[in-house]
Amino acid sequence: MARPIEVRARANHRLWLRYDDGTEGEVDLSGLVGRGVFQAWKDVAVFEAVTLGPYGEIAWGKDLDLCPDALYMRLTGKRPEQVFPILGQAEVNA
Repeated sequence: MARPIEVRARANHRLWLRYDDGTEGEVDLSGLVGRGVFQAWKDVAVFEAVTLGPYGEIAWGKDLDLCPDALYMRLTGKRPEQVFPILGQAEVNA
């Protein structure tokens, strides 16, 4: 799985991301602003304080983070089984 190596806040609640497999681009997070824990992003300075957390999470302080795998899929348009091939190999015993 690709891991993020760089993240930058952009205007209008967008993130620019670069992953270790060379994938890079912007993800629009504006639809989350003001909803639940994302209320904090109404303060643009909070959104702009984005960092990479110690486990590769996209973080805003210690209380708010996003899964880098979910952002990777959003950025690339890939489905979970394309990103995690093991999902397509799971045996089903019903």
